[in-house]
Amino acid sequence: MVGDWVVIAEYCSDVYRTEFICRGQETKDQALAALRAVLHTYVPNKSLVEKRRQVYRSGDRESYLVVIKGRLTQWECTLRVAELVSDSADPAVAERAQRGEGVAEAADGPQDRIPPGY
Repeated sequence: MVGDWVVIAEYCSDVYRTEFICRGQETKDQALAALRAVLHTYVPNKSLVEKRRQVYRSGDRESYLVVIKGRLTQWECTLRVAELVSDSADPAVAERAQRGEGVAEAADGPQDRIPPGY
């Protein structure tokens, strides 16, 4: 099974937002490369006139805090990679995510599900 990795941005403007920057990466390494490629170019607001950018990395190097100082505002967003659990290359994770009906127990791990009636 091939993984389905994405690069996402999380930030707050008028409300909290999650934006998919890059989808369809087959491996974590591909997603991390795509993440690093957008660190110095991504802007959460197209009208932002960038004056300065600071990039902070997390200890695991799988997420970064990007602080962009504009002419009038400052934006802070987190860029990170994530994997769709039902398409995980780790068979144990994928199996748990696709297992049976009902609500998963907390110790059972994450599950993808379609709500009843859809």
